[in-house]
Amino acid sequence: MTSRHGSAARPRGPQGDWCVRWAASDDAPVRLFCLPHTGGGAALYRRWAERLAPRADVLSVRLPGREKRFTEPPYRRLDELTGALADAVEPLLDRPYAWFGHSMGALIGYEMCRRLRERGVRAPELLIASGRRAPHLPSRQRAVHAAPQRELVDHLRELNGTPAAVLDSAAALSALLPMVRADFAVSETYRWRAGRPLDCPVVVFGGRDDPLATPGELAGWQQHTAAGAEVRLFDGGHFYLHEGAREQVLSALAAHLPAPSGAFTWRQQ
Repeated sequence: MTSRHGSAARPRGPQGDWCVRWAASDDAPVRLFCLPHTGGGAALYRRWAERLAPRADVLSVRLPGREKRFTEPPYRRLDELTGALADAVEPLLDRPYAWFGHSMGALIGYEMCRRLRERGVRAPELLIASGRRAPHLPSRQRAVHAAPQRELVDHLRELNGTPAAVLDSAAALSALLPMVRADFAVSETYRWRAGRPLDCPVVVFGGRDDPLATPGELAGWQQHTAAGAEVRLFDGGHFYLHEGAREQVLSALAAHLPAPSGAFTWRQQ
């Protein structure tokens, strides 16, 4: 699989629908699965893959209902989503690996760690949870997955993660909103189930000005791991990682990835 010049390569087999490899890194010491936020797709992490290669084999997770999977119905319940995703990634756990997820993606990553542990397969070296309050904490935001279109669009404007040109286009909204509603349903219908803390360390990234995940809510992740947690804050709001902090985020991410030996070591910033 070669894709250093921009064409995406997919792992072979059913997992190829779920995972996109933007840069060839077959010999990388760690595989990094990157999960999207609400409304996001695999393309969000294209530049990350190119920047982190050959340090990491970055696989962008492409959920149904977007990009080349546009015709597939999106998932609306997290347990159904993680079940299907676990089936897809299990053949790819042949080397040390880690999860990165932003917002909804952080929640998916957390539940993937739990589901894969239930299956008795190889455990991740690390979970990097970004822009998401700890799983046990209830949301402070109003539910919008079933809200009228105008209210939903206003909410997306407030989050400042969707281009205004998209939100002002009736054609674009007709394509976008069904998937966005489903993604919001994944998060808003989620109810945390008490269980054993994760066996892997958790690194938590967040924006200092993020109204959806305050520093205190990010710190709550500490109770969800038995292997240590660290919180790292960056300048910016909920979508800090796509704003001015992008280079800092990539540097911090690379520093926290497992060493070539496969052993995880804390990298203080």
